[in-house]
Amino acid sequence: MSDITPSPELGAIVRRWLRSYAAGDKDAVVNVFSDDPALGYIGSSHGEIWRGNTLRRGMMSYIDDIPNFSWDRDDFRGFECGNLGWVEWFGERIALDNGKEITFRSTFVLHLERGVWRIVHVHNSNPVSNMEALGYESRGFEDLLDAAENTLTDLGQTGIASVMFTDIADSTALAETCGDAVWSRIVNAHLKAVGALIEGAGGTLVKTLGDGTMSSFPTASAALTAATNIQRENAALDAEPRLRLRVGVHTGDVVETDGDYLGTVVNKAARVAAMTAPDDIRVSDATRVMVGGASAFDFGKPATTTLKGLEGEHVIYRLEWQP
Repeated sequence: MSDITPSPELGAIVRRWLRSYAAGDKDAVVNVFSDDPALGYIGSSHGEIWRGNTLRRGMMSYIDDIPNFSWDRDDFRGFECGNLGWVEWFGERIALDNGKEITFRSTFVLHLERGVWRIVHVHNSNPVSNMEALGYESRGFEDLLDAAENTLTDLGQTGIASVMFTDIADSTALAETCGDAVWSRIVNAHLKAVGALIEGAGGTLVKTLGDGTMSSFPTASAALTAATNIQRENAALDAEPRLRLRVGVHTGDVVETDGDYLGTVVNKAARVAAMTAPDDIRVSDATRVMVGGASAFDFGKPATTTLKGLEGEHVIYRLEWQP
């Protein structure tokens, strides 16, 4: 076996790759990935585990979702051992375009392929959740929001309403594993079940797109009842693949304009949902205030975050639920 030797070259390769990543240069980022099936990426969020072609395709959309960033400390520690190498990076005071600043650490494994070092594995971590640290959003809710904005949307009422978004986490990887036909049946059954629970709680299913839903409720209590029932019903299913859902809710004043009910309420509900981890329900402070001390609902500690497209900082709560 070859001896392990320090490698400034690998440190420089990873430094350039990270600068491309930080600047949103998607082509440069994907170009450095290995062609080997062993390619993998473990992100700082629980659901960010991607491999092979799923990573190569998904990274393009992922980079669109996260803020650009820069850092002060350039501490890249690289080593070689034959055709394999690795790099440690300790990023302190990483400044994001959304105004947040975090500490980050990453490990990169590289493989020498036809005389060129390529990244075959990445593992990132940070000491707090992505919602608290990064403030970035999931593309699935963005697409659903775009679809709603491009059509007249009747939320079923004016005045105070609660808007809820749901989707299936890691759906791209699940679809690739199951195949189109099987995944289509799974999603259709899921949407039918979610729609029934929404209507059962007194809500209106406004729009679906892919595996995501947007709905409205006359009260915050009704929305949170539906959200809890959706998570519980899903958790009780025995069939594989096991679906992990994300649900977000916001409450506000709905005003009709030429038959269209979109506006800040819907926009913020989508942004709250996009900050939600798999198996979680997150609600805005407005929704939390509306239900007051209702014994039916239990909330975690508030988290303050920025929301894409909305000014200032926003308080979000986790709605606790039991399977």
